[in-house]
Amino acid sequence: MTDVVARRGYHGPSTDEAIDAIHNELDSLWDDASFVPDMDRMTFATAVIEAAANIVQHALPVAEKPVEIDVDISVRPARLVARVSAHNAREPFADDMQASMPDSEAESGRGLALIEALVTTVTFERQDGTNTWILTRET
Repeated sequence: MTDVVARRGYHGPSTDEAIDAIHNELDSLWDDASFVPDMDRMTFATAVIEAAANIVQHALPVAEKPVEIDVDISVRPARLVARVSAHNAREPFADDMQASMPDSEAESGRGLALIEALVTTVTFERQDGTNTWILTRET
């Protein structure tokens, strides 16, 4: 297995402030992984922020506990990986998991399609009230 060169993360309430904190973690990450090309940084960061924003905007709590967001980002010599999780969240509706672009008049619904266009692979896992998207970009 390839060694992790740099790693950053965030865990906290699923709020707009979480998006700012995740942006800051990504900015800090590149200080330790300066070898990652700018285009890979930009596209991967956009995908991670889009996934996190999707949780903040759309994840519904499974019970009384609020949804929490957890992001774990790692850099390997030829791969960027982010695990973006929604804890205490309901499972997304099947319609929410479709990766097609809506028509040009639609005001939302582009998130998953955008993410898939920006990374090499996107996978989804659901376990014990946690939804996790795993984003991978080969560099």
